[in-house]
Amino acid sequence: MALHRNAAAVFVGQTVDMAYISTNPTTGEVVATFENHTEEEVDALVGLAATSFATYRHTSFEDRAMWMRTAAETFEGELPNIAAVLTEEMGKTFNAARGEVMKCAMTMRYYAEHAESMLMEQSIATSGSRSGVRYDPLGVILAVMPWNFPLWQVVRFAAPALMAGNVGLLKHASNVPRSALLLEDVFRRAGFPNGCFTNLFLPASRVAALIGDDRVAAVTLTGSEAAGQSVAAAAGHALKKCVLELGGSDPFIVANSADLERAVPMAVTGRVQNNGQSCIAAKRFLVVESRYDEFLARFAAEMDEVIVGNPMDPATGVGPLVSAQQRDEIAEQVADAISKGAVVHAGGTAVDGPGFFYRPTVLTGVDASMRAGSEELFGPVAVVEKVRDLDHAISVANATPWGLGASVWANDFAEQEKAIAGIEAGMVFVNAIVASTPELPFGGIKRSGYGRELSSVGIREFCNAKTVFVA
Repeated sequence: MALHRNAAAVFVGQTVDMAYISTNPTTGEVVATFENHTEEEVDALVGLAATSFATYRHTSFEDRAMWMRTAAETFEGELPNIAAVLTEEMGKTFNAARGEVMKCAMTMRYYAEHAESMLMEQSIATSGSRSGVRYDPLGVILAVMPWNFPLWQVVRFAAPALMAGNVGLLKHASNVPRSALLLEDVFRRAGFPNGCFTNLFLPASRVAALIGDDRVAAVTLTGSEAAGQSVAAAAGHALKKCVLELGGSDPFIVANSADLERAVPMAVTGRVQNNGQSCIAAKRFLVVESRYDEFLARFAAEMDEVIVGNPMDPATGVGPLVSAQQRDEIAEQVADAISKGAVVHAGGTAVDGPGFFYRPTVLTGVDASMRAGSEELFGPVAVVEKVRDLDHAISVANATPWGLGASVWANDFAEQEKAIAGIEAGMVFVNAIVASTPELPFGGIKRSGYGRELSSVGIREFCNAKTVFVA
């Protein structure tokens, strides 16, 4: 099943010069509208960031850590209110929103504690009396961010970047403006100097020009393949550093030695987390022949039991998709597959009524002639495929232009090692679903992007690795 297109979009619902509009996907009602910054306002804000960097880069790790911990405390102290914004703005369940806020706080604390040691000058023995590598901040970093994790996607860039001595400009997705303003406000109230973290309400049509601004040192983007191509082209033209975390169609491989008591519940979680709207969500379930029937029956039954409804209700497992456009896209992909012979084992339909809901769905019999077999599914829809054995599973897993992450379920050590070595992806998780954590590098290969976020690898992406040699 060869996949060739990423259906996810970083600028959902945004035309070239549309204002920023916050719409509650549970009801479809517009909550707030914000106009784009004018060119003059953007120029002034970029100037402020550049001026701030000139002094902020010389602040101590102790001061940066104090401000970062205060930001974490703000997230923790205002958790219910902040989580509610996420639920109201993009539809994730309130439980998931709380988890996102806490993960942000945890990551802020992690870099407050570890950034200095990650960036210590490395000593390398040469003929000189002193030699090695030091890590200096690059400057003003532009972050172009998506809507699906409105806080986490930003914080996993901002926490290491700010701790390294860089300053940030945020161009967030047009449908999460309240989240963007919230982030700017939290960093300001935490004590970071004015201009260290600045929100820009900016249409996509003006991003390339901003990347070309001499005051901007580098750019990072999390989003669709098309958005990545556009940003990478602009960064390449300006000869600037660029980190891209793009789409994926992550495989969930069930090997012969898998423990289905553990694998099936996590397969459900992996597919419906964030209402199915995650680049690293498990999307293709590749199950060896010996375990296929049992896995499919149990997986379909548990997917069918997931409660779809009000994301503020603690019992809800799947809330609305982010927009009518996203719901319709998923519905069209599933309908196309059904019309060409795919079999529905759970779900398969949208939910009538207000809001943008779609039932958790399990499909089999999907092939490359179908949209569900050749496009990324950015909603709670799973494709289950029978494979002969682990070697076949690895081959199918790699038959895609993307290589973000992979989840492998196997208790046998030899099977684990074969999968880890054979899968073409930036991340392989064994007996766990793919996740991002501050201790480990995050990112993909092939058309899933390049560069890394998080860990000592990620924090150094926006540093000048400066060679030092003293004779």
